[in-house]
Amino acid sequence: MVTYLYWAAVIALVALCLFVGSRLGSLSKGAIAAGIVFLIGWLAYFFHYEQVFVKRFGGVMRISVPEGQQHIGATWKEDNLWIQNFDPETNTCIFSEYSKGNLLEGRVVIRNCNPIKGRVGAPQP
Repeated sequence: MVTYLYWAAVIALVALCLFVGSRLGSLSKGAIAAGIVFLIGWLAYFFHYEQVFVKRFGGVMRISVPEGQQHIGATWKEDNLWIQNFDPETNTCIFSEYSKGNLLEGRVVIRNCNPIKGRVGAPQP
């Protein structure tokens, strides 16, 4: 819901720039200002607000599990999302970080990790 409100505000600002530009007799300057406002809004969302909205206000974020891996768990560390997957072919657990804007993403690989082994009722490979 918060994401929709954010984008509604950005679109309202873009429309306001176009309206003010047309009223002042320079629609091209209004269009340039609207483009700048939209670009700043998009960059701010992608590099800062996306994960903040998801974690704090219940937004939506989609991440796909890589082919051949099995998802184990996810957790938040501050505003960064850490995903744990298991690759049965290489017998490794992979922790991947999804940070704001995907700029500083961490990755931890644990070799000889078999999270299914030893669980009661779990199928043995």
